[in-house]
Amino acid sequence: YVMRATRVWAHAPELHEQWSQAVAAAASAAGLGFRDKGVLVAATASEMGDAYCALAWGARLASAAGDDVAVAVLQGDEAALADRDRALATWARRVVGDPNATTRGDVDALRAAGLDDRQILAATVYVALRQAFSTVNDALGAAPDLRLAADAPEAVRDAVRWGRAPS
Repeated sequence: YVMRATRVWAHAPELHEQWSQAVAAAASAAGLGFRDKGVLVAATASEMGDAYCALAWGARLASAAGDDVAVAVLQGDEAALADRDRALATWARRVVGDPNATTRGDVDALRAAGLDDRQILAATVYVALRQAFSTVNDALGAAPDLRLAADAPEAVRDAVRWGRAPS
């Protein structure tokens, strides 16, 4: 099957390719592993109310870190997370929710989690690019695919209670 997000971006595949290259470069420069990316995208998607990426990356995060971690990130329960996961999820929420309200303490938490200044910049670019991707998909009506929802763990499906319903 062809995912709805793919159909949205099929109108200008070169834009999707350029976005994909930029997001991959940001992830590489930030030294993000698969779990890190899952935390950042799930936190970004949940903060935005984007069900599509929340289901897709919530499922990926669950496969990498367990349903409990994925649900905690999706529900904004950062207290239940390990230090690095908490720092990344909190940062993504701050960047998406109100980037002007970030503090030195927020950045210091990322440093304490092992990121240097270059990695912090790159992780911030990664979040911003993921936010842009979600914004385009949401604005153009890309509801989560039924198959995407069906393939997600039940705990992830139950945690995603915002955005467009799968159809």
